[in-house]
Amino acid sequence: QVQLVESGGGLVQAGGSLRLACTFSGRAFRQFVVGWFRQAPAKERDFVAAIIDDGRHSYNVDSVKGRFTISRDSAKNTVYLQMDSLEPEDTADYYCAAYQFGGIWAGSHYRDQSRYQYWGQGTQVTVSS
Repeated sequence: QVQLVESGGGLVQAGGSLRLACTFSGRAFRQFVVGWFRQAPAKERDFVAAIIDDGRHSYNVDSVKGRFTISRDSAKNTVYLQMDSLEPEDTADYYCAAYQFGGIWAGSHYRDQSRYQYWGQGTQVTVSS
């Protein structure tokens, strides 16, 4: 059974930075795609970024606009989301999730929330103006 634990959320002023971490346990980390999603109050949960073991990654360009960086440390079974130049609009609960990679790296897969088999409990990010 896979477990995902997020950390690193908090309160930050606009223009500041946070680094979220998602620690993975229970299965072979290298076999899984790990994604970050966020859900703002009264809004649907949206895709933010995803990454696989060979380093391929993708972002929701519209929402993160080159401000966020996803990375993966296989030695620590951890995926990071570095968030810079934060804006009040980035305020949300941030979730990491994982699914077992089947060989296809495509937006139709890693953006599809229903494909993700495992989810963390979320970490809250609040950006004040």
